[in-house]
Amino acid sequence: MRALSILVFTALTFFTSNAQAVLLGATSRDPNGLRRSVVSIENSSGELCSGALIGPGLVLTAAHCVTDTATYRVVGVNKAFRPQRVGVIALAVHPSFVTGTTPRTQPGVDLAILLLERPLGGDFLPLDPSLSGRIDVGDDVTIAGFGVSNESLKGTARVLRQANLVSLGPIKVANRVLIVADRERLAETSGAGACRGDSGGPILAATQNSYLLYGIVSWSSGALRSRGTSACGGLTAVTPLIEHLGWIRQAVASLTARNGAWARH
Repeated sequence: MRALSILVFTALTFFTSNAQAVLLGATSRDPNGLRRSVVSIENSSGELCSGALIGPGLVLTAAHCVTDTATYRVVGVNKAFRPQRVGVIALAVHPSFVTGTTPRTQPGVDLAILLLERPLGGDFLPLDPSLSGRIDVGDDVTIAGFGVSNESLKGTARVLRQANLVSLGPIKVANRVLIVADRERLAETSGAGACRGDSGGPILAATQNSYLLYGIVSWSSGALRSRGTSACGGLTAVTPLIEHLGWIRQAVASLTARNGAWARH
């Protein structure tokens, strides 16, 4: 754990950002794959994040993705990978989240749940957070998001990509997060990981037939040996869901009770 602490501190001394595309990720082209469960979140100010569908009309994402004074909409892609856009009518932010901070210096929990104006439909597959487990050091995980494929190429966003990473374990920076990274490069040099557009996207554990939702991406860093001012390709920090299932259940119940019980079914 001490070695991980030194690694994270060194990376943070260089560059970090909101984890806003899956760097070195493979484009997801399976109509029965993660496109059923992973969505993008856009606001009227032009900002982009990712999220995980946890009900027909409910999306789990990072709280820092919804702090702008703006209108929001969620975009899913159907089996033909055509966008399906739905407006957001209500949201719940974790009560410990503190606005006005960066994700890395956030002392609270970087989670939010969005309620959509209507369900995305039967073409999509919500993930159940209550099935979330604990990710141990050395475990393989999958990251997915709609961010850029290259930090300097903004036009590559809004395409679903995924990559396999390895867990390096939990650490407390300002709040408690789980650190994941490219298994081969371990953040020493630039590898796979979250980048601009992936905040709020899911960290998943693959099963024989599907995926389990284990966490939500909060921020990322550049590689330790990066020569430029990169904030991608190094460490990816994740909010682990198993520690916050009570709040998730309460927030879902509150949102659906006030705005439409259909969102739970």
